[in-house]
Amino acid sequence: MQGFKCIVFKIKSLILPTLICVFILFLLLFSKNNLAAAKSGLALWANSVLPSLLPFFIATEALGYTNVVPLCGKLLNKLMRPIFNVPGEGAFALLMGIISGYPVGAKIVANLKEQKLCNSIEAERLIAFTNNSGPLFIVGTVGIGMFYSASIGLLLFLTHVLACLTTGFLFRWWGKSKERLYRNSEYSISNDNTLSFCNLGEVLSKCIISSINTILMIGGFVVLFSIIISMLNTSQILHIISSHILTFFGIPEAFSLSILTGFIEVTNGISFIANLNSLKFTFKLIIASFVLGFGGFSVLLQVLSITSKAQISIKPYFFGKLLQACFAAFYTYLLI
Repeated sequence: MQGFKCIVFKIKSLILPTLICVFILFLLLFSKNNLAAAKSGLALWANSVLPSLLPFFIATEALGYTNVVPLCGKLLNKLMRPIFNVPGEGAFALLMGIISGYPVGAKIVANLKEQKLCNSIEAERLIAFTNNSGPLFIVGTVGIGMFYSASIGLLLFLTHVLACLTTGFLFRWWGKSKERLYRNSEYSISNDNTLSFCNLGEVLSKCIISSINTILMIGGFVVLFSIIISMLNTSQILHIISSHILTFFGIPEAFSLSILTGFIEVTNGISFIANLNSLKFTFKLIIASFVLGFGGFSVLLQVLSITSKAQISIKPYFFGKLLQACFAAFYTYLLI
């Protein structure tokens, strides 16, 4: 039995090195397509992600040095505590996460925990439902750009928000058994780095440096996953999985391929779904809503890079996004 455990451990320890070696091999084999994918991902980051998210990152970082977040806590605690079982400061993360999109919500939750405005369990509850796609992406990119309809974008955004709030309500019981350990031990009332005209330059420079580090990390993930999707398409791996493996279980190829692509990266996944001619239009919207709710493994790894520094578990985020994806698809079905 002990020998079997050692073999399993050795196999697990070889998985990541093997995947990295395969990735390097595919970089060499499909260098032409990979170069085009990298350029495409870099252009997407430079033209869309960087100008839209960097100002939000700087502004939210700066607000963390003011009394706006504690003020939200005092005003909205009576709303957030009974519904979501989190402090009122969590309303700031929820609102900004909905308005600005991935991964602003996760960044704000990490800031709240680092500033000791919420404890570890509350941070895990918040991370499960405050990191969402923004209206600019859902209405503009998905609705108008992919489905050629602003009303469809508004429908998907509405179901996205409803699913997010439903998930937050259900996660109010997350970590209930451990809550006593954190109830009073991780809070801090005052903030030593309060923003004023005297330290405005110093605080803003900190906010800019922190925001640039985060936006560069996001850019790296965008380029990396653009290359990974290109590799999987060029090598026909996605096609093989969807046409030979998943169809064996009775799952249609078009459906499985769209879900697989969306699970890897949300933008490419929804674009693939929108261009499918073999699916009914209403079914396309339901699948697109599901993919939007989950957000893709690209966003998952972006969130992991943020939460790991703040020592927040990624498990509630993963389970929360799966739950949100199911609710988003269900609400879309009801509204249609």
